[in-house]
Amino acid sequence: MDGGGEEPASLVEGVMRAVRRRIAARTLLPGAKLPSIRAMAAEMGVSKSTVVEAYDRLAAESVIRSRRGSGFFVAGHLPPLALAEIGPRLDRVVDPLWVSRQVLEAAEGTMMPGCGFLPDAWLAGEELRRALRSVARTATEARLTRYETPHGFAPLRRLLSLRLAERGVEAAPEQIILTDSATQAIDLLCRFLLDPGDVVLVDDPCYFNFHALLRAHRVKVVSVPYTPAGPNMEQFAAALAEHRPRLYLTNVGLHNPTGATISPVTAHRLLRLAEQHGLTIIEDDVFADLEPEPSPRLAAFDGLERVVQVGSFSKALTAAARCGFIVARRDWIEPLLDLKVATLYGVSRLSAELTHAVMTNGSYRHHLENLRERLSKAAGETMGRLKSIGITPWMVPRGGLFLWCKLPDGADAVDLARRALAKDIVLAPGNVFSLSQSAGQYMRFNVAQCDDPRLFEILRNLMSTKV
Repeated sequence: MDGGGEEPASLVEGVMRAVRRRIAARTLLPGAKLPSIRAMAAEMGVSKSTVVEAYDRLAAESVIRSRRGSGFFVAGHLPPLALAEIGPRLDRVVDPLWVSRQVLEAAEGTMMPGCGFLPDAWLAGEELRRALRSVARTATEARLTRYETPHGFAPLRRLLSLRLAERGVEAAPEQIILTDSATQAIDLLCRFLLDPGDVVLVDDPCYFNFHALLRAHRVKVVSVPYTPAGPNMEQFAAALAEHRPRLYLTNVGLHNPTGATISPVTAHRLLRLAEQHGLTIIEDDVFADLEPEPSPRLAAFDGLERVVQVGSFSKALTAAARCGFIVARRDWIEPLLDLKVATLYGVSRLSAELTHAVMTNGSYRHHLENLRERLSKAAGETMGRLKSIGITPWMVPRGGLFLWCKLPDGADAVDLARRALAKDIVLAPGNVFSLSQSAGQYMRFNVAQCDDPRLFEILRNLMSTKV
């Protein structure tokens, strides 16, 4: 409905931004006619008065011109656009880094159902502010200026040791090395374990950054289909026999992108095969705090013999204070510390102290309980809305952020993602997760980023539009 009064600035700016991006992408050329006010309002899911104000403001900036009785047209001579106005590149190849680049470079107000993190308002903002004040009050000059020890902040490692034990992973503080992120932890382990040309197994689909990171290490990557209970064990065994991989990189708690959880039977079979074939496993456990109840962990079953675990706090706490960790067998620690000094030298002590302060101020567990409840509710609502427009979840996960979904017959995820980007929506098409490129009809949705009803109407319209 069109109402009176001033229109919300964010909606007006969203329409203006969409027009600027179409001009920058040459979808609208100088002299081209803009969609009518009614058509633009329906397309953007806003009121006609919002579009009127947006068009008037663009005309005032000489970006577009009004012709009485004819509508609005792109100005013949446009001023240069700033990079922030141009926005994401629509012509970029949709590769494993596509989603990350679009998310990290997105303008304010962009809808991001394809991203891998929580909205700012869902994170521990007040807890972080309280922890920052505490750290600032107690910080000595040395703590503010000196490098951290190679192992990392000891109080946080002791706390991590206790938290890991709750999930069945027995590791002394001396077996834990702090890093600036889980990605940095995996990179360090790849430097330690791999040589160029080695073979690495990944899931299909798997987290897209695994592909990009392994490509940087110049190894051969082989994928194994993933099922709701874990990797397909027949094909896993066949891959071990044929390719003799050095490493298997996975996350089993809340699998990214499928949301699946490995079964105990699959975990035991996998570890038996790993022992038989001399396979090392990196278990990425970054979503552990989002899981309603702890599920099987390879590191717990294995006792850290062939499994090394990595994690971080960016998913449930904050991505701004970078803090991750490695949990490994004792005889790996010293060579890993040497490699860390050689390649990283040190990591942020302030981030580690801030993380420790938040986790010990009494509110973090309450924050996690609320977060899990909120995610559960969001998952139910998102599944219902997706099903209403013909998008079907592959499975119902136990918790976490993600739904791995099949698009309607005939829909192509990459094409849909490209066209959605032109409307300030970042999606995560299936083939960026799939080494075999067999997920062209799949899409990963972040349930915490799907609360805007306009998203589903725009997706419905895009899927019904022939290109």
